[in-house]
Amino acid sequence: MPRPFLSLSTDFGPGNKGIGVMKAVILGICPEAQIIDLAHDIEGYNIIEGAKLFEATAYLPVGCHVCVVDPGVGTSRRGLIIQTGRGDFLIGPDNGVLIPATRFLSGIIRVHQVTNEKFMRKPVSPIFHGRDVFAPAAAHLSSGVPIEDFGPGVPVKDLSPAAYEEAVFSKGVIEARAVLINKFGSVFLNVMQLEMHKLFTVGDRVVFRFHGTEVVVPYKRMFGDVEKGNEVILDDDFGRVEIAINQGDFAGKYGWKPGEKVVLMKHPRLQ
Repeated sequence: MPRPFLSLSTDFGPGNKGIGVMKAVILGICPEAQIIDLAHDIEGYNIIEGAKLFEATAYLPVGCHVCVVDPGVGTSRRGLIIQTGRGDFLIGPDNGVLIPATRFLSGIIRVHQVTNEKFMRKPVSPIFHGRDVFAPAAAHLSSGVPIEDFGPGVPVKDLSPAAYEEAVFSKGVIEARAVLINKFGSVFLNVMQLEMHKLFTVGDRVVFRFHGTEVVVPYKRMFGDVEKGNEVILDDDFGRVEIAINQGDFAGKYGWKPGEKVVLMKHPRLQ
């Protein structure tokens, strides 16, 4: 029988002892668990960045995936377990950080709160629910406890809004936002590749309008398809779209920050 698979994502920082403690709590409940670290260098309190990086759960085996980016820890915000269409369980706070990943995991089947203290570590710290609420929930789920045993169901419509919504497509125009900027200055948009491909094909020239500026950028397969220092739009590694400069810093050059709005449209010569 395969061992249960779990992943951890937090904004704790890679060297934080809390990560090891969460793993120890999980293994104390479910000794056969396989646990990997997906991301622990998420910017502190940055729910948008956390949500974008948590989308990478789509590339992991089906399992229990914990995400702790939780500036509201200890308040009235709910702890959640979301069961996805693919069969995963996403565990974390009800602040929108879990929702974007469900779009890559065949949607939401059902949601339950984590309120049953039987499945929590005692005493429950008001500032470390990752250790005392979410890690134990993931371990007990992995051990076969049914989702409904953890607490009452939550209608999807009552969940906190997603950390970011999807881009809007209308009459050949995409209204998008930057959701993440990496250390290279590449800008990742809330545009799914499947939707992008309905409007553009590789080789097209894409008009970007932002900050009152208009830039025409080629849509290519890889950075090396343009000369060093040139802009390029690409399918990223995780199902979305990015705009970058080959061996350069797009965000730095154009003064971009997460949350920036941008409009994408076909170059007139392609219409």
